[in-house]
Amino acid sequence: MVADESGRTDGTDETVDRLFHALADATRRDILRRCVRGELSVSRLAAAYPMSFAAVQKHVTVLERAGLVTKERHGRERLVRTDPDAVGRARQALDELESAWRARVERMSGLLVEDTGCPAPSAGSGAAPDTERGPDG
Repeated sequence: MVADESGRTDGTDETVDRLFHALADATRRDILRRCVRGELSVSRLAAAYPMSFAAVQKHVTVLERAGLVTKERHGRERLVRTDPDAVGRARQALDELESAWRARVERMSGLLVEDTGCPAPSAGSGAAPDTERGPDG
């Protein structure tokens, strides 16, 4: 968790942690996929898995705390539906990590160029330099 000078936290790291914790489990990812197709009751979800209703309910709660699904009472049932913006939040978090790592690699490449005088590979290529050639290359 990141704290500012006053010791307050912005919650960003905690939110991202909850999001990826929820996505780290195969059952929760499957529940999410099922709910993207349409809202389902927790009972109907539970019938699809070889585990107790309570276990499925706990998985749904983890998804709900991460902001990936919402539950709404409809008569006697609790309907689970996916938040359409949830995957976008996960993608944004991954994009931010990718940008940070790409910037770090570019800085390291710059240091190597300064140190050795060798040109740095282009940062946008995404591929490793071809150092080994076969008999045809």
